Amino acid sequence: MRVNVIGGGVVGLSVAWRAAEAGASVTVIDPDPAGGATRAAAGMLAPVGETSHREDDLTLLLLESARRFPEFAARVGRGDAGPTGFRDTPTLIVGADAADRDTLTALHDLSLVLGLATQRLTTREARAREVLLGPGLSCAFLAPHDHQVDPRALAAALLADLQARGEVERVPAVGVTHTGEEPSSPVSGVDLADGRHVDADAVVVANGVGAAELAGLGVDLAGLLRPVYGDVIRLDPPPHLRGLLSGVIRAAVGGRTVYLVPRADGSVVLGATSREDGNPAVSAGGVHDLLRDAIRLVPAVAEFALTESLARARPGTPDNAPLLGPLGAPGLFAATGLYRHGVVLAPVVAEAVAHGLGLAPEPDFAPRLAAFDPARFAHVRSTASTDPEGARRA
Repeated sequence: MRVNVIGGGVVGLSVAWRAAEAGASVTVIDPDPAGGATRAAAGMLAPVGETSHREDDLTLLLLESARRFPEFAARVGRGDAGPTGFRDTPTLIVGADAADRDTLTALHDLSLVLGLATQRLTTREARAREVLLGPGLSCAFLAPHDHQVDPRALAAALLADLQARGEVERVPAVGVTHTGEEPSSPVSGVDLADGRHVDADAVVVANGVGAAELAGLGVDLAGLLRPVYGDVIRLDPPPHLRGLLSGVIRAAVGGRTVYLVPRADGSVVLGATSREDGNPAVSAGGVHDLLRDAIRLVPAVAEFALTESLARARPGTPDNAPLLGPLGAPGLFAATGLYRHGVVLAPVVAEAVAHGLGLAPEPDFAPRLAAFDPARFAHVRSTASTDPEGARRA
């Protein structure tokens, strides 16, 4: 079976890797594989930290995927593919003022209702776990099963494996082609920006907000996908402070969210802003807010060197839930709209698509996937067959 995956971020690479593992002939199509939003992602595997009211289906899928991540990372990182930066250190969630305490207490209560493990700590206990925390905390919780991975390392490992087993076209895709004149007919491959065509029996659309620009989908993704920009900073501690942050710190500071993610090499990723102003450049105001809030939490951050700042667009949908499932025609699948959850959801998305392509058995989380079918939006009328044999005949 020939599978084209449009998009070479963590999601697209994970889908392609799983399909290749199952024996498919895979081509990844992306002008900058392992770039885009993946390069900016912090890699928090945080079903507790990302819990939101009225998003129960998404929270439970996040939990399912986070549970699978240790095995997924181990399989990807074996052999010559290299390590993935997976770390099973717990996440510390703290609040800065009384209003933040109320917000995080509500988050804690909701996580317990959903069966997510959280533990209330005193602020003294929190500072004992993370010695660089400042004195002005209002509350603290521990999420023992919220871990992290290094998206750059994970993407590099996936890409290395795929380059050994499949094809990588570093050219933009411009559209999906079909066996017939109608976009509802089975897919036949992908047209590239340089005029070439790559044949396929199935096509997976996994290129984030860029999916809205593809021709031949037969559905209007432009009305569903929107760019949500995030500013991210990378910091390098001085030698006497290196390694003193032991795990992820997520915080609410004056109603804003900030996180500090220490990498294995001692560097720290700092985020996250969320803006929909259409500006792809790094926001000076966003950088200011991140540094101010981080220094309030961890005063020693003022001594860190700022080594990188970047902004990337994450693909949001009207309900901030993924577009995951058949799309428009037999053999055509969507794996986009993952908003800020692309890294943590990579294992379940890869497994769901592999099943949809007829390459893997039905996963035990399959009943949850109905909530993310693109056809939940009225103007996306999916005519795709879920019959794997139909995909093979395309």
